[in-house]
Amino acid sequence: MRSNIITISREFGSGGRLVGRQLAEKLGYKYYDKNLLDEISVENGFSRELMEEDEKRAKNSFLYSLTNAFGAAGYGPDTLSINERFFIAQFEYITRLAESGEKCVIVGRCADYVLREFKNNTDIFIYAPYEDRIKRAVDDYGVDPKDAENMLEEVDKARENYYKYHTGRKWGTHTNYHMSINSGYMQIDDIVDMIIEFLDKRVYFDE
Repeated sequence: MRSNIITISREFGSGGRLVGRQLAEKLGYKYYDKNLLDEISVENGFSRELMEEDEKRAKNSFLYSLTNAFGAAGYGPDTLSINERFFIAQFEYITRLAESGEKCVIVGRCADYVLREFKNNTDIFIYAPYEDRIKRAVDDYGVDPKDAENMLEEVDKARENYYKYHTGRKWGTHTNYHMSINSGYMQIDDIVDMIIEFLDKRVYFDE
């Protein structure tokens, strides 16, 4: 027995997206990353570009909270900010994936939190030493070396603030995940194989 859904959370430059994509290919699972935004935008009529910008704005936690607060006066769905509507649509979509039994790997999107009440999904966090993340950002992601340090700081800050605002939990805390992996000491292929071995050996529970 294996989890139907594996969620991958990751530091920028840790190779988490590469791990997620290869893991999905090796397991024969569907892969969701930014393409999840495409499906949500089609279903709900949201702009994918606006959804992506919403996550980037979270690098400033105060302004992000202030933006959300503008839509918070009163009660009901019509009083929610556009940021909160994006998150709710994402939450509902991921929940339906779990309820349908679809086998997939989801990278990011606070999926570990969304699926916290589901017993048999597997949540992974990928991190790496700072120098390794810089190198991967430049060599694998094509980031200009002059911009790499700022990008690491801004992207991770946005992820941390976005996660904290919508979940009330601290991003990257080991208790949120079934397995945390330092990718600085292993090749991507080996990390994927290790996750699959973990999936085969971990204890599962009846729903």
